[in-house]
Amino acid sequence: MTRRGLADLRTALAGLDPLPGELVRVREEVPARYGVTARYARFAGTPAPPPTGPGPAVLFERVTPGGGGGAARSVLIGLYGSRRRAAGLLGLTPGEMAPRLLDAVASPVAPTRVPDGRAQPRAVLAPDLTALPVPVVTDEDAGPYLTLGAVLATDPDTGVRNLSVHRMCVQGPDRLTIWMVPGRDLEAAHRAARRRGENLPVAIHLGLGPALMLASCCPTSLVPAGVDELAVAGALGGAPVGLTRCRTVDAECVAHAEYVIEGELLADLAPENPDGPCATPEFLGYRGRAHPALPTVRVTGITARDGAILQTVSGPGLEQSVLLGFGMEAAVLGRLRALGAPVEAVHCHTAGGGQLMVVVQWRAKRSAADDRLVREAGVTVLEEFRMAKLVVSVDEDVDPESDADLWWAMATRLQADQDLTVLTDREGFPLDPTQSTAYSPALSADGRTAKAHFDCTVPYTHRTRFHRPRFTQPSRASGG
Repeated sequence: MTRRGLADLRTALAGLDPLPGELVRVREEVPARYGVTARYARFAGTPAPPPTGPGPAVLFERVTPGGGGGAARSVLIGLYGSRRRAAGLLGLTPGEMAPRLLDAVASPVAPTRVPDGRAQPRAVLAPDLTALPVPVVTDEDAGPYLTLGAVLATDPDTGVRNLSVHRMCVQGPDRLTIWMVPGRDLEAAHRAARRRGENLPVAIHLGLGPALMLASCCPTSLVPAGVDELAVAGALGGAPVGLTRCRTVDAECVAHAEYVIEGELLADLAPENPDGPCATPEFLGYRGRAHPALPTVRVTGITARDGAILQTVSGPGLEQSVLLGFGMEAAVLGRLRALGAPVEAVHCHTAGGGQLMVVVQWRAKRSAADDRLVREAGVTVLEEFRMAKLVVSVDEDVDPESDADLWWAMATRLQADQDLTVLTDREGFPLDPTQSTAYSPALSADGRTAKAHFDCTVPYTHRTRFHRPRFTQPSRASGG
């Protein structure tokens, strides 16, 4: 896979088509309700119980909507179902993603307006979400979910755009509930609009190019308020993002998006699942809990490219963890570099949803002082990154992306009585079911957690005792 600039989704898929095992096309008709995810499970093991493995991207070319009306349309799932493929869509390796994201944040490329005469032709669809092939994962789900809908909105107070992905449940032909994780920029823009007595115009995109999707999933610790994710995507993809105006609301949208759902984020609240406690499976691998009252989006219009592809992810699959992990890696790497720490790489393991488990690979220690630095840096990551629950520090001879290497380092380079640091009752993330007072009475509130740093690096004074063997390849002269 080679870098194709700020490619749209179709260019990315065209690059996968000739590569064996990367893209599977399913041409027979499949229902959106249960059918897409059940068939995908045959390829990638989802939504089977985690940990799920990497799998191919799967393009279902004829998916029938669950609402009973509307023509069969295409649905894509699994595009980011491996770290190697996700990075390769931008011509990078997984280890190159974090430095590249840091460079993109430091040198953003502002988006541009696409003239009307040069804009991608778009069909105007009826503003009816039930006519779209939005998948339903399990029979416990609250309904069809937009699991990879990227919401673009402009804060009315600051004028700064925000592109971010949120969990959205279809509640009717023109209604969505949206769960905005507290503290994110979209929530701030929504509150600013409410203070003005206004609704917040939004454009919800389904099917964007890889640079935009990766930028939209970056945490605020990497892309702080005031920095435009579209400009980060422009730098990441090597070309400005093209924007056009929405038809029915005063908002902008990405010109190359497969679908754009136009609407307004209202002050009105509605239950996510009026009929039960479940939402949809979450990225940490557990059944989602429905929220009793969420903000709603009123849909005012839908446009689509000819032959539009609706992109989605599946419950406790690998995709969300891959997308979230790259941004988290860049944020942690940037913070440790700012401290002057000799860090070689950061890897956010998909077993922790790309957030909860952080592996830090260190360069060779130069003195005994580096022993203390490793431990201080591990604690810094736990204290400053709310989502980080476990930090594992390893030496440069340990591959942070190899589970076998990580467990080997844990087994042979750690003594729990001296190499394990535990921080109690810290701010955490409630989607982890252990982070509750019901599980741990020592916590002061739900969403709090104990955190741990595992120092699996070799102490400087013992460095000569921990050499891994290197096998020499026989030469022709030796008869090998």
